[in-house]
Amino acid sequence: MLICPECKFENPDNHKFCQNCGMPLNQRVCPECGVNVATNAEKCHVCGAVCGTVWIALIVKNNSLLPQEVGEDSQKLESTEVKESPRTSSPLMLDSYLDCQQRYQLLETLPNMEELSSHQGVCVRVLDCQPYQITPLEAMLGGASPDLSKSGGGVGNVPPLAQTYIALKSQTHKGIPPIHDGWQQDGMQVVLLEDRSQWQSLLELWQENSTTSLQILECFYQMTQLWELLVPFDACSSLLELSNLRLDEDQSLALQRLYVGNADLLPNNISSETSNGDQPRQPLTIKALGRVWHHLFSKSQRTQFGSMLHLLADLEQDKIETPADLQSRLAEIGNELQENFPESSHNNDDDRDSLLSNESGDDGEVTVAGTTMQSDALEDTTAISDDLPTIALPMQLSSLDDAGCTDVGKQRNHNEDCFGIETQISKVELPRSKTLTVRGLYILCDGMGGHAGGEVASELAVNTLKDYFQTHWTEKQLPSEEVIRQGVMAANQAIFNMNQSDARSGVGRMGTTLVMLLIHDNKVAVAHVGDSRLYCLTRKKGLQQVTVDHEVGQREIARGVEPSIAYARPDAYQLTQALGPRAQNSLDPDVEFSEINEDTLFVLVSDGLSDNNLLETHWETHLLPLLSSGGNLDGGVKELIDLANQYNGHDNITAVLIRAKVRPILENPD
Repeated sequence: MLICPECKFENPDNHKFCQNCGMPLNQRVCPECGVNVATNAEKCHVCGAVCGTVWIALIVKNNSLLPQEVGEDSQKLESTEVKESPRTSSPLMLDSYLDCQQRYQLLETLPNMEELSSHQGVCVRVLDCQPYQITPLEAMLGGASPDLSKSGGGVGNVPPLAQTYIALKSQTHKGIPPIHDGWQQDGMQVVLLEDRSQWQSLLELWQENSTTSLQILECFYQMTQLWELLVPFDACSSLLELSNLRLDEDQSLALQRLYVGNADLLPNNISSETSNGDQPRQPLTIKALGRVWHHLFSKSQRTQFGSMLHLLADLEQDKIETPADLQSRLAEIGNELQENFPESSHNNDDDRDSLLSNESGDDGEVTVAGTTMQSDALEDTTAISDDLPTIALPMQLSSLDDAGCTDVGKQRNHNEDCFGIETQISKVELPRSKTLTVRGLYILCDGMGGHAGGEVASELAVNTLKDYFQTHWTEKQLPSEEVIRQGVMAANQAIFNMNQSDARSGVGRMGTTLVMLLIHDNKVAVAHVGDSRLYCLTRKKGLQQVTVDHEVGQREIARGVEPSIAYARPDAYQLTQALGPRAQNSLDPDVEFSEINEDTLFVLVSDGLSDNNLLETHWETHLLPLLSSGGNLDGGVKELIDLANQYNGHDNITAVLIRAKVRPILENPD
């Protein structure tokens, strides 16, 4: 079946257009010139831009793959013997197909079977000529991530080589390459992975003069996090091959592929923790990380600073035994550098010499991995990303994207929800710096009062607040709490006055909930009334509900009542506050301020989407992928609407997504 890339609808294989949204399934739009290009074409026929879907095919000869393990208690897999096809004895040439279904076209010549005999195999680029077709691997696994360790080598035609990728899929860690497809045939095991060959290599970052000591520490810290993740799968060798270490769009460490098993067989093995002769291979320890780090310094001719020299020496001498201890030491070094060279000050040679004298000893020399090095200088330290939580540097927005959508739902005949988005973005880019100035106003209202009531109230609230902040948000900073509260009061008064003029009474009085987000650069303000919600999602903390519903159940909990008792009341979900039904002296909106210090996805929703813990249950599948810059927010918000219609559907559904990405302030102030 064909999966529509826009709406994810499942279509028959022979359809040229999506049955649900009408999107072409045999063509795509060139991102450079806008012409239609066939989905099975690698490049645009007009401008030459790459339009096709390209994967990296990792290919290993079946009888060369050593047993591997998944998890601590897993059984060893036995390689499946497959009769070798005669055609694999000679190279597969450019433009031929890797698979029998003729879906994956080779963009490079594939070596013959003799050249595939190495334990780690070879990698070649392939073009997906049927990118909207569900993959055989997805079909075999049924969309799940089974425990292949209990299946004796896979499910159906799933190759043992794919087991670790599938097992790690649930971790949703950006550093692990996601698996796209996999099979075994003609004496080969094949796994298709995301093509990360064009991503910046870690060594390139090391060799840049602008790279700071804190950025180096950040990379080290991320390596320790990946090490912990890979240990149960005997895949720590993946961190020992320098050419395998890449950086994603957020400058976070990522792996091109996984190396499972014996580190001796890496193309350019750095660690000496390997087997000797017939001796059993000893498990890798974090000492191997220290040797990789030392090698990185030597490859880039970068001067090692005092505290780092001592850390490498302690690793070599087995004085640091666990990743947690190593992370703690890295955090201490980061804090020390931050204290001695704060971002707001200009460093000088006296400051550097002072720190080195404290760290390096009298002779300024430390021996690491058998090499004596002189610790004679420190780079300027001005940056680090958010994955090293003990180091706090000033952050600034690097991008801001948003999308919103509303839907009537499956049971209502009219939509009482309304939302508004208003942004102003100014970018100044120079050869050595880039500054983004942002102001964003995001409003979501869920009306009440029936037809010609609820939708009137919600739209009136949105428009009143937009107009209010046009004249009350003029300075280059967020409005004060009092200014924001007065804006909410103005919206309340506008609806209240309409109720009075129409002589509405009782349940006939219209009103609306409100949740509102204001962003100025990396500063945030949140105001809300009622049970529409704001969530925020970060990689470190996951999904968090920011607002607390203004309803009877939450009021009772705040008074000390047990939640089970509070929500046993028949009126537990009755609102205690809303805009419009009452005068402003009965209104007390919540207003809070915070900062964006890491990449964050803000999610404004009405209760048609938040009911029944829908987001709490599905955030990993429907929200987490949207944190990355490549995540399509327009498509993501539509998927949320579809999700709510599938599991709720009893009410109107509205969602507004805001993706804020940040980076450290690298430039020293004048």
